[in-house]
Amino acid sequence: MTRIAFVDRDGTIIEEPADFQIDSVSKLRFVADVIPALLRIQQAGFELVMVSNQDGLGTASFPREDFEPPHALMMHVLESQGIRFREILIDPSLPIENSSNRKPGLGMVMHYLRDRSIDLANSVVIGDRDTDLQFASNLGARGIKIGADLSWQQIAHELVDAPRVASVSRRTKETRIEVRVDLDQARDPMVSTGLPFFDHMLEQLGKHGGFTLDLRCEGDLQIDEHHTVEDCALALGQALRQALGDKRGIARYGFADGEGAGNAEDGEVTAPRTGYLLPMDETIARAALDFSGRPYFVFEGQFGRERVGDLPTELVPHFFRSLCETAGLNLHLSVRGDNAHHMVEASFKAVARALRVALRREGRDLPSTKGTL
Repeated sequence: MTRIAFVDRDGTIIEEPADFQIDSVSKLRFVADVIPALLRIQQAGFELVMVSNQDGLGTASFPREDFEPPHALMMHVLESQGIRFREILIDPSLPIENSSNRKPGLGMVMHYLRDRSIDLANSVVIGDRDTDLQFASNLGARGIKIGADLSWQQIAHELVDAPRVASVSRRTKETRIEVRVDLDQARDPMVSTGLPFFDHMLEQLGKHGGFTLDLRCEGDLQIDEHHTVEDCALALGQALRQALGDKRGIARYGFADGEGAGNAEDGEVTAPRTGYLLPMDETIARAALDFSGRPYFVFEGQFGRERVGDLPTELVPHFFRSLCETAGLNLHLSVRGDNAHHMVEASFKAVARALRVALRREGRDLPSTKGTL
């Protein structure tokens, strides 16, 4: 889906004079750092739309022939630096007219509200007035107000370099789950589901996946473990998908297979290319995944025990299948061994290490020829 940066003009892109009218070329001044910031935001995947109120444009007090030369020069400078606006929307009405086209009204942007390809929830409005923030709220987008305490450099950093963080709350008659992930910060996982061995397996995903994972679940364990395991997978998958946004810049593919040097700490083997072959004593696990947006799960393996601790082994492939559904993952996982504990743990670690590779940032490009993932 397309993210839009709706950008105000006067006071945001160009400085606003004391008389509030930029009616000559001599009054044209760009706000500090606006050009490199807009370039970064554009390169990060946002399309730019200018939305401006120009009070009384076309009247005797503000003739169009005075407005057009500085506006044309502004656009020429921006375009010469590679900045392209998808659309320029200007409302010429006066406040007394109460026009629905005047910000914070939505009249000028109704076509974006109707366009299902536009991701308004992850779009942004950038302006210098409280009316711009109200416009953002009415639009269902994020609002950012530029000013003395928030520069264009800071805005670009917030939008382009911001941590990929998501929080998901899932409530059903069977489970109550809170999960939070931060894909750009690694710290010890905090997991509590009422199933100690399952907690330990989820901790492997965060620890070896290289991301922050906080997960709390209260489930109907008096019935059995199924709802807790399944719903934790669904909530975690939703959080991963939400944190990735449009997936621009990610490696996308993750592999846990190959040859390399041993790691004495936990028996893992580092591969020289894109992943890991993960042994655990007599057990070998392999995982390959793709954040394609198309859920698919293939599993090969047979567990010799019905349960490991408090986790039924039949729920291990079911967990990963459910994770794929909401994360939009294509995952191939295979495991062979004699010890069921080793097999389950190696499976979770192999998927975690594949996730670590796939989630890695490699730039700003979208890793797909389709233009979307």
